[in-house]
Amino acid sequence: METSSIRVLLVEDYEPWRRYYSTVLQKQQGLQVIGEASDGLGAIQKTVELQPDLILLDIGLPTLNGIAAARQIRQVFPASKILFVSENRSVDIAEEALNTGAGGYVLKSDAAGELLPAIKAVLAGKRFISVSLAVHALNGSPLPQTGASFSSDTVTTLIPAQNMGSAHQHEAGFYADDSAFLQCFASFMEGALKHGSPVILIATASHRKSLFQILKADGLDVDAAIAQGMYIPLDAADTLQTFMVNDLPDPVRFMSVARDLVKGAVKNAKGDRHVAACGECAPILLARGNAEAAIRLEHLWDEIAKSYDVDILCGYVSTALQEEENSHSLLRICAEHSAIHGREIVH
Repeated sequence: METSSIRVLLVEDYEPWRRYYSTVLQKQQGLQVIGEASDGLGAIQKTVELQPDLILLDIGLPTLNGIAAARQIRQVFPASKILFVSENRSVDIAEEALNTGAGGYVLKSDAAGELLPAIKAVLAGKRFISVSLAVHALNGSPLPQTGASFSSDTVTTLIPAQNMGSAHQHEAGFYADDSAFLQCFASFMEGALKHGSPVILIATASHRKSLFQILKADGLDVDAAIAQGMYIPLDAADTLQTFMVNDLPDPVRFMSVARDLVKGAVKNAKGDRHVAACGECAPILLARGNAEAAIRLEHLWDEIAKSYDVDILCGYVSTALQEEENSHSLLRICAEHSAIHGREIVH
């Protein structure tokens, strides 16, 4: 990469993503991370203070979203080049982001392969947009700022949240025992399947077996739903292995895995292409004593819920949360969800 003393500011509210970007950039000769910010106002202040050559900028930031921050940054220090790195796949949002004068838009789930090429393009004064965003969005017409076009006949599209502030469903249920857990999950899954929405279940073997029996007893043709790709049961431990690194969820690996799961489910939808996902990966991590990993994983699932038309239900059995040392972790877990039910949370 032909860069010389390029000074980079990282703006991202989720620390593991900042750490990932920093690690990738520090390995590149000529790229220097000179500062970090975790919210929109901080991004503006750091830009004025540090005057970076390049800013990697998220959209869903506290205090001031990334697009609004970019507009102000262009006013206070227009020399800084801006590359958006977000998991929001809305074409309208991407176009609005680029209309701020930013040089590119990279999806977080594509960052492993596209971040460095995007930086190179933006520094060279060119425009870069993630290929999978173009494939997702275009229905055969060119994406603004690119000459690429894609046939809608060969593209499986995902459904993005329509705007940055749209409501999302990422709920956590806390249950007294397995029976309550299974009843709630079965109801959630049945509602989706009856409306033609595909269901992704990530659970232990015993829970998958019990849910299969409950759904079948309720009159659903579970075997047919699995064969049609409408019901996708996955093992929680196996799924965790696909994105855990050093006992923590790797953001890039997770986004890639989650995106592929949702994409695979969407193409089989019979209703409104809505997807329902429920599981217990984070609860398993918490039960293992790895609260930090559970919290980080819930944050990543929340990004998926905000970025796609996916309803997510996470199931916690209350007995796993009764230890006093889990109380603070419990509150942090609750903060990563749009709604909590099934148990009163005591502060």
